[in-house]
Amino acid sequence: MNKIRILVVDDQTLIRDGLVAILSLQSDFEIVGEAEDGIDAVQIARNTKPDVILLDMSMKRQDGLATIPQLRESVPNSRILILSSFAEHTSVYQAIKLGAVGYMLKDTARIELLQAIRKAAKNEPTMHPSIAVKVINEFNSRKDEEINYGQLTRREMETLKLIALGCSNQEIAMKLVVHERTIAKYVSSVLNKLHLTNRTQAALYAIRQGLVTQSNVIQEIAEPILKTKVKVKPVVQYMEMTPAAPVATMTIVRRPRAQVKTNVVINAPTRTR
Repeated sequence: MNKIRILVVDDQTLIRDGLVAILSLQSDFEIVGEAEDGIDAVQIARNTKPDVILLDMSMKRQDGLATIPQLRESVPNSRILILSSFAEHTSVYQAIKLGAVGYMLKDTARIELLQAIRKAAKNEPTMHPSIAVKVINEFNSRKDEEINYGQLTRREMETLKLIALGCSNQEIAMKLVVHERTIAKYVSSVLNKLHLTNRTQAALYAIRQGLVTQSNVIQEIAEPILKTKVKVKPVVQYMEMTPAAPVATMTIVRRPRAQVKTNVVINAPTRTR
């Protein structure tokens, strides 16, 4: 099984260490690097070529918005998933416009973050439901960047609608009764013709043009959150690290009345900067 290679970027050491500890427990994840700001993130991404870059928005030397274009240029095949404390609609809109495939908040539960990372690795849109409506409304209000979708072929138009409804390439291929490789070509053509970066932008564009309904798209891009039935604490509350080295104890709360303690050996590893 190919693991999802992840670069964690956050300027708060405690949060960064906690995220690494949580993600390292997943058998399908591999942490390939850590960075404390956008400048380090770009350099490490060039060297490690991660599948997913978990990127904070507010960092001291270089913030997330300034970093996204540099990452898109340096590692175009890496998917950028924002994990931030800020939910301002303008910041979210700019992050998606610049090329982030998803935007999650730091009060997101652990299971929801894991689902979002797996979706991002497949270039599928994911967004915290509390900001999904905001960013869609912001996107709809921008009328200065209209693009004529009439240049799309009939098959490309069908593909765009299904992308907006959250379908994977395999699911689109089944619906249109063609090979999955053909769908990959359609998706690439749609993004190129409409000057879009990823499927998240495509979904938002489809709403603006009235090709799908806003409620359907909100349901799909916020799916990891909306389908979670178990109430769990935010990811930032999972990190109860004792200061003693080399071993720290982390409490992972999966249910309101059940706690599972996991010993995570830290051993003061040498981090890649």
